[in-house]
Amino acid sequence: MTVADRRPLEGQGAPSEAERAVWRDPARPVDERVAALLAAMTLEEKLAQLWGVWVGIGEGEEVAPNQHEFSEPLPPWDELTRHGLGQLTRVFGTAPVEPLTAARTLAQTQRDLVERTRLGIPAVSHEECLTGLTAWQATVFPTALAWGAAFDPATVERMAAAIGAQMRDLGVHQGLSPVLDVVRDYRWGRCEETVAEDPHLVAAVGSAYVRGLESAGIVATLKHFAGYAASRAGRNHAPVSMGPREYADVVLPPFEAALREGGARSVMASYADVDGVPPHADPRLLTGLLREQWGFAGTVVADYFGVSFLESMHGVAGSTGEAAALALAAGVDVELPTVRGYGAPLAERVRSGEVPEHLVDRAVARVLRQKVELGLLDEGWSPEAPAVVRDAPVDLDPPQVRAIARTLAERSVVLLEDRAGVLPLDAPGRVAVVGPCADDVYSLLGCYAFPNHVGVQHPDVPLGVDVPTLLEAVRAELPGARVEHAAGCGHAGDDRSGIAAAVEAAQGSDVVLAVLGDRAGLFGRGTSGEGCDADDLALPGVQGELLDALLATGRPVVLVLLTGRPYALGAYADRLAAVVQAFFPGEEGAPAVAGVLSGRVNPSGRLPVQVPRTPGGQPGTYLHPVYGGRTDVSASDPTPLFPFGHGLSYTSFAYEDLEVDRTASTDGAFQVACTVRNTGGRRGAEVVQLYLSDPVASVARPLRELVGFARVELDPGEAVRVELEVHADRTSFTGPDLRRRVEPGALRVLVGASSEDVRLEGTVELVGPLRHVGHDRVLTTPVRVQALPRG
Repeated sequence: MTVADRRPLEGQGAPSEAERAVWRDPARPVDERVAALLAAMTLEEKLAQLWGVWVGIGEGEEVAPNQHEFSEPLPPWDELTRHGLGQLTRVFGTAPVEPLTAARTLAQTQRDLVERTRLGIPAVSHEECLTGLTAWQATVFPTALAWGAAFDPATVERMAAAIGAQMRDLGVHQGLSPVLDVVRDYRWGRCEETVAEDPHLVAAVGSAYVRGLESAGIVATLKHFAGYAASRAGRNHAPVSMGPREYADVVLPPFEAALREGGARSVMASYADVDGVPPHADPRLLTGLLREQWGFAGTVVADYFGVSFLESMHGVAGSTGEAAALALAAGVDVELPTVRGYGAPLAERVRSGEVPEHLVDRAVARVLRQKVELGLLDEGWSPEAPAVVRDAPVDLDPPQVRAIARTLAERSVVLLEDRAGVLPLDAPGRVAVVGPCADDVYSLLGCYAFPNHVGVQHPDVPLGVDVPTLLEAVRAELPGARVEHAAGCGHAGDDRSGIAAAVEAAQGSDVVLAVLGDRAGLFGRGTSGEGCDADDLALPGVQGELLDALLATGRPVVLVLLTGRPYALGAYADRLAAVVQAFFPGEEGAPAVAGVLSGRVNPSGRLPVQVPRTPGGQPGTYLHPVYGGRTDVSASDPTPLFPFGHGLSYTSFAYEDLEVDRTASTDGAFQVACTVRNTGGRRGAEVVQLYLSDPVASVARPLRELVGFARVELDPGEAVRVELEVHADRTSFTGPDLRRRVEPGALRVLVGASSEDVRLEGTVELVGPLRHVGHDRVLTTPVRVQALPRG
């Protein structure tokens, strides 16, 4: 079936062939095609393009906030979509359906829309894709926090391109990723979905993900715009109390970068209100900043039920229709996941004159422009995706894609401490593998991985992908060892009945692997994930008591953490033989962690978030001014146990020969270069980190801030010259007048292996007038790595 075969509903007049010829012609300018189609549309047809439909929304446990509250019965499908449809919500991600079957269903649905509606416009199909396509049998990659730990944008881009290729093959058009929220409070349950607590790292990795997804023709959706992760007490959906300077300097830059450097074509508004204003109803944010200042031309979509929340949660609207009017005026183009406010309630307000129809036209034009760009309106477009055309089983977890998952998992594992030199394990005879995460596949996967997100609701359905547990991986990695296992306790709760068995296993071992951490879930059904916020940063449940009991045996204990956030480890640090941290490393995570433990993998991950010393010492990240750290005027010490950027290796690296330009103009750039040499006995990767410190500025500035990094792989004795070009724009910040500025003056240049492990230090003087900069400023720090001759 092609576009030429479209048939309108009986009794409705079809547009003339001359009219159709304009918007179906890919040779015509996009705006001309959009204008021609918009002119042919009735109000009902326009509004139909501004909402999605989620089939199966009321089934099972909630996978979206207040899902059942808003799952009132919809009209029959034919009636609901009589005038068209903007989006189809999660055809693949709502239930465990065989991929080819779901692709056929999607094609049939699209064919129905095209044939039965007057204008024959297909819908955009969207899916979640944060840790891979959230679909049954699809590869489960590490979580975004693990991407940050890898400090490896290139591999993240490869991963996203692979995810996008799978989506395109199935007929999906839009992915609701990446999350570009910057971590502000580790208690927040969705820390696992974020990249880091540093805006530059989030921007670099997030932009790479966007480039990968968009390279496959999939519309990347930036979320959550903006401020969502900075809620009070780290609670989901809670209000955000943040000044405009922090908002501009910490929260917004990753979104700017992902739009400019990544090319994202969609943005999702945030749930949480910022200083009392919900982003879904904020025209200054969604129109003034995003479109008028930043020049964004794509679509803004609502977070699921975000339009309805303006009435039910935020209290800024008195009815569903008023909520829809506020969101539309602010700049929300599409209501997701299903129709509520943008249906009859908005239509009534447009007809009454309360809502100008030009606001509807504005949103519809953006939606249609995107559909044109996706080729959905082209002459000859067919609803059958490549997978349907092939009509053969679809493999969503092929070896070449698993290989990317393995690489990213291995590079994300962080060796925090090896106090006793027990790692790598040297052929131990007896190993005790204990803890609730040791023999649990779900402890390796994030909240938005299909097995945790949807699969747990279908216990009779197979997992869909091969995911070994860490216990299985350790046995495979150490075939000569006698491995004993005991869970000890659960992920949460106060059941201590298993601790004695765990202690017995530990007492009979040469080394104990205490595998502790999280199991991701939704809305309180896990210890990490959406709605699974923590009161403090103590290990969940009675896991701390289990760890204390294991340490009391006197056997060397290696703490292995599989978590979605950092936990306070100060109470155990000086008694642990070693500490290994993995942030939900995905389906290949267990072999990756086991490889680090055995030494097959040389650890190269670095902390994208700090590890606190005490459970109550947060919130607080490394981005703080002097009085944000330890001082003599407060008894509370927020100094972390392990700082941002920290991570150890089984080899060693030396930093030498720092060169920094002595001066640079406030509108120019300066060069920073150093030599990094592998001084150990095995190949390894070092993450070279460049920080700047502005000791005297017009506002209080962070003690140091990451502005560039390079991940370099070196053989023993090998050296490279790492050169970074730092434009003065990269030193900019929001001044007292709330305008972004570059100030003249001296800057400290810090190069090292973490935010605290500074190996080389220099200074550069910015000279010239104070400059104000805008959205066209330089957002990146180019890096060049040059191999040096040995010797």
